Amino acid sequence: MALNPYFLQGSKSEQSLVQSLINEQLRMYGVDVYYIPRRYIQKNTIIREVIESKFDAAYPIEAYVDSYEGYGGQGTLLSKFGIQNVDDLTLVISRDRYETYIEPLIKNIPNIELTTRPKEGDLIYFPLGDRLFEIKYVEHEQPFYQLKKNYVYQLRCELFRYEDEVLDTGVETIDDEVEQLGYIQTLTLIGSATTATATASYVATGGVNRIYMTNMGAGYQAQPLIGISSSPAGSANAVGVASVSTSWTDCDTGLTDGKIAAIHISNAGAGYTEAPWLTIQDPTGYGVGAAGTVGITTLGSIGVVTLVGGGSGYTTHPTFTVSAPGSVGVGSTSAYGIGYINSAGVVTTAYITNAGVGYSEVPTVTFEAPTGAGVGVGTGSYVFNETITGQTSGATARVKEWDSVNNTLEISIVDKKFVVGETIRGSNSGALYGILKVNTDDLVDAFAENDVFQTEGDSILDFTEKNPFGIP
Repeated sequence: MALNPYFLQGSKSEQSLVQSLINEQLRMYGVDVYYIPRRYIQKNTIIREVIESKFDAAYPIEAYVDSYEGYGGQGTLLSKFGIQNVDDLTLVISRDRYETYIEPLIKNIPNIELTTRPKEGDLIYFPLGDRLFEIKYVEHEQPFYQLKKNYVYQLRCELFRYEDEVLDTGVETIDDEVEQLGYIQTLTLIGSATTATATASYVATGGVNRIYMTNMGAGYQAQPLIGISSSPAGSANAVGVASVSTSWTDCDTGLTDGKIAAIHISNAGAGYTEAPWLTIQDPTGYGVGAAGTVGITTLGSIGVVTLVGGGSGYTTHPTFTVSAPGSVGVGSTSAYGIGYINSAGVVTTAYITNAGVGYSEVPTVTFEAPTGAGVGVGTGSYVFNETITGQTSGATARVKEWDSVNNTLEISIVDKKFVVGETIRGSNSGALYGILKVNTDDLVDAFAENDVFQTEGDSILDFTEKNPFGIP
């Protein structure tokens, strides 16, 4: 039997009335959310996998919360990767509002693949929970063709799992949702740079003026103990400190395999009439082969260099020079040495490399000034989400958090390695600082241990060395 001809079944006026009533109900009983379209910046050319995507616009729209009993999904789970929230949310938005408001705004934006309807992969910011949800499925036929038309989109969403996407919508309440998410590196920057200062404590007669390495040895995994035989005159005994490559992290020796690069003098001692014995003992028992000889002078050498000020802004261990002996005679030489810095770029210790010959009065000690591209810059303040660029390496990253008190900068989405000593500039703020230290461990998220997982995995199955399932 045919439809009643005296009633309009799906006329444009009836459809418009239903759509208007739905729009009004959504405005009355809904909540304002933000629709955030995904821009596909780069895809894998073979399997079309998304390599890089970006969210840089947000559009407010009213939505009805269909999950009236609360979030769906599995809720909060405790996994081996930490605590995970697996919440679902179902929202209903007006088809008419999307097509007349959002679609015209995004249809000409590059790298957005579908604009005629909400699409899977886009984000919804839900302000009631201050959370980001990712659209997993768009139902566009429910209710099913009332008066021969569909009027709403049903968005089935899951809590967004951040994977280093760029989120820069310009809406602070949205952008700060990823402030502490993802893999985060920490850069220690040079806030100011001052030169270290030190003094020579006394002039020694019969002091150790040089320790010569005759064999660097190998396998030293810790700083070895240096023994120098006692002064026969009962005066101050000499003290040596070893600098070990790869084992002592405060030494820039450029050597490998745990070699002893040098033995510096902490105290030259006094009263030696002949060269003392030198012993080298590795507390771990792994280091072998290192040996050296000791030189002394009875013509006067500096005894101890004492730090007055550690300075700041050093990126490498600085050297220091000592003024020449007052009465230069045959064989007289000027003393010199090296200072060792901590992770903050401050000199913490000063060791004598050569105590000199021919000193009769206490000389002056002069440290080299901090050097490098980033020294003496330190201007401006970085802002959240801006791009920083290394002026030497060309590396880029996004700012997570800037601590101007401790001069630490947390960054993410790092495309390659930053170089210690280079300057980094902020794209929006114009801030410019030098890098003192690069910490690649994630100090913010304890579970973002990708390198640790990779290393541990390689120790079980490492295909780079041999086939673990076959014959080596």
